[in-house]
Amino acid sequence: MSSSKKGPPPIVYIAGGLALAAGGYTLFANRSNLPTPIPNVATSQNNTNSGQPGSAIKLPFDPPAKIPAGTVFKVSGSTSMAQITQSLKIGFEKKFPGVQAINGASSSGQGLKDLAAGSIDIAGISRALTADEKAQGLGSVAISQDKIAIVIGNNNDLRTGLTSDQITKIFTGEITNWSQVGGKSLPIRPILRPIDSGTHKSFQEVGLQGKQFGTGGSFKILERDATTPLLQALGNDGIGYATFAQVVNQSTVRSIAIDGILPAASNYPYKRTLAYVYKGQPNDAVKAFLGFATSSAGQQLISQPDRSK
Repeated sequence: MSSSKKGPPPIVYIAGGLALAAGGYTLFANRSNLPTPIPNVATSQNNTNSGQPGSAIKLPFDPPAKIPAGTVFKVSGSTSMAQITQSLKIGFEKKFPGVQAINGASSSGQGLKDLAAGSIDIAGISRALTADEKAQGLGSVAISQDKIAIVIGNNNDLRTGLTSDQITKIFTGEITNWSQVGGKSLPIRPILRPIDSGTHKSFQEVGLQGKQFGTGGSFKILERDATTPLLQALGNDGIGYATFAQVVNQSTVRSIAIDGILPAASNYPYKRTLAYVYKGQPNDAVKAFLGFATSSAGQQLISQPDRSK
């Protein structure tokens, strides 16, 4: 998308950036808690270029030596990828002076809708594309992996971890009281992210093995896909799920072990792939950004974020 292409005014994305800052999307110093670059990311995709809608272009993308100054393109979508996109934006704009990458955040689902509508150029998603989405001409590039932490409030009396089976039963509504898993006799209040959240869909895959979330009065569904409201809603009886990097340094909540394994461990079970999505055959600016994201320089920024802006 060049600067002449119509879409939401830049002020929308500026406001989104301010909302991210207010929402607590902080860059953390501990590298082990950040999303993990995918080794040999270029070989993780289908390395054919059939030219058909939704087919993967041969990777890695080869960024052009130059992009015309004044080129503007927009990236939005998963809030779990806000930190990644901001770090890549800083590095990319240094590489191509005069080019602007506008970074916004909403949810994986909203990002895909905006991409299909042509109001953004790249959508960040924290779940896999569906077959229907691929059929609409969308292609994806995996850029990193991260972990979904299960969180409870510090005042929750549960002092042990949970098994993966217990997690499944809690979020499907089969286990309803903390006394059933070693806590006090209090109803369990699961806090769910909106259904268009990529983290919501990914957790349904890895945490619930594809089963449906429970319903009823004890289940609370957030109105927007943001981590801070989820953490504030936990209290002493709630339980929720969030990107680990967004909760690890929070003082009012704690992540719990699953099958005896904490999220900081390499063998933690709840992992998912983060990806950028493009529509049809991407233009030079989009190919350049995707190529940068999967390059060694881009992958280093994912593990060592640039905080200079």
